[in-house]
Amino acid sequence: MTSPMTAEQHLHLWRPVNLSDRILAAIDVGTNSIHMVVVQIQPSLPSFKIIAAEKEMVRLGERCQITGQLTEEAMERAIATLRRCRELATGLKAEEIIGVATSAVREAPNGRQFLERVKKETGLTIDLISGEEEARRIYLGVLSGLEFNGKPHIIIDIGGGSTELILGDGHEPRSLSSTKVGAVRLTDLFVKSDPISDQDYAVLRAYVRGMLDRAVEDLRQHLGPHEKPQLVGTSGTIESLMMIHICDRLGSCPPSLRGYELTLEDLKALLAKLRRLNFNQRCQLLGMSERRAEIIVAGAVILVEAMEMLGQSSLITCDRALREGIIVDWMLTHGLIEDRLRYQSSVRQRSTYSLAQKFHVNLASSERVANFALTLFDRTQGILHNWTEAERELLWAAAILHNAGHYVSHSAHHKHSYYLVRHGGLLGYTDTEIEIIANLCRYHRKSPPKKKHENFRQLMGRRERQMVEQLSAILRLASALDRRQIGAVDHITCEWRPPQRQFCLQIHPADPSDRCELEIWSVNYKKEPFESQFSVSLKVELVATSGTVLATAVNLATAVNE
Repeated sequence: MTSPMTAEQHLHLWRPVNLSDRILAAIDVGTNSIHMVVVQIQPSLPSFKIIAAEKEMVRLGERCQITGQLTEEAMERAIATLRRCRELATGLKAEEIIGVATSAVREAPNGRQFLERVKKETGLTIDLISGEEEARRIYLGVLSGLEFNGKPHIIIDIGGGSTELILGDGHEPRSLSSTKVGAVRLTDLFVKSDPISDQDYAVLRAYVRGMLDRAVEDLRQHLGPHEKPQLVGTSGTIESLMMIHICDRLGSCPPSLRGYELTLEDLKALLAKLRRLNFNQRCQLLGMSERRAEIIVAGAVILVEAMEMLGQSSLITCDRALREGIIVDWMLTHGLIEDRLRYQSSVRQRSTYSLAQKFHVNLASSERVANFALTLFDRTQGILHNWTEAERELLWAAAILHNAGHYVSHSAHHKHSYYLVRHGGLLGYTDTEIEIIANLCRYHRKSPPKKKHENFRQLMGRRERQMVEQLSAILRLASALDRRQIGAVDHITCEWRPPQRQFCLQIHPADPSDRCELEIWSVNYKKEPFESQFSVSLKVELVATSGTVLATAVNLATAVNE
């Protein structure tokens, strides 16, 4: 009888890529701390191991009380730490450094400017991710270090600015949520005395329960009537609470928290003790760091209230979370993992289709538009543009969702599409990628992108703006090719005629008797941005089954106008 697979073996069943190990770094820019792990991916085992880790409490979430902006001091601390992270990762020969930013940067009015400054001063590209996407990657990270055995587990991650609650059993997550209750945020809002006063403590507890209520209810609705999930805690706050409890019980601190359990009863007793101590007294506790002592009371309140609301009497910890989830997500998207978690590699497609169904998109039409858009992308790649597979995927998502705005109203539906896609909670994409997809939807019709448009100005940089300008021009043509939404155009072929810088779009009708007049007129009507962006003239031809050109766009456009 073979021994059971470990968690890493269970997760990392690889498709052969090459035999050489690869070095990758992941950075989590959080509200309280910046964490980095550098890992060695070992295809032959298969697994990955952490070869270096860096952590610094920079308190990026200590924002201006009046404006909500990230302060200059906090940004300087963060940039200095990120510079050290890059030096360490580079010294270890990391082939790529992947960074994500969470709650503090998401909410700050100058969050995007901060990320631009990071790129300029450190050379690092930090992607902004949504709360739900953060929860998904935390789930992946925990799965890489803990065996679920098909049984439901609740994961709670208490950060500086938000708390993530996740329900899963090793397969697709059943519930993902991110709530704006974090140890730093609540300390700033409610802890006005040291020790905390009874009045502030009561208000803090009530606020936490109110904020967690919706997320807890959603999670409970996804549990079966007789299921009893295991609670798993991640993050520095939870690890510190468990460490303090164990150190107090043993008289010394263990090297690892593995194998230990923290009961709700013990946690309540610890919280009762912590709330009666002042800052200096908390700092004297075994297992407590000075920076953690400032925010530990608010963090403990979040954990106690969450456990009570979830009906959980104990929890274990997992030392893998968002950072490792970033690594796993990279591995999945690069085709390095194939097992029962392979659904994660298609999370973008599933999330896109889910959003399309939510807003009653005509999927048959959207898929035709997507096929036209990708054909145009492929036939122009290397000739008119040099965008890659990554941008192709964003174009596909926009093609599927471009008409989502009809859910609100036909009038100005392209603008409604932008809003719905931007705030719809797409998973698997960074915030920048979602912004690009939403902008592509916005510009599939009517006015092309303009600098005066706020949504276009919000794009990170010149490269992203050019991407929207060029890919939206392609999406316009693709949308025009299904103008009647009946599948009149079976497929298209393309021909590049360099001497005249002419791009010929050849339309093959599904019905040989259908001359596709409205579709050809629509392409002719929408072609100007395409011609302008790529400095070409666009010619449209209707092609018979035999391959004979029946008519040109000019002929048919004239016929329709008449």
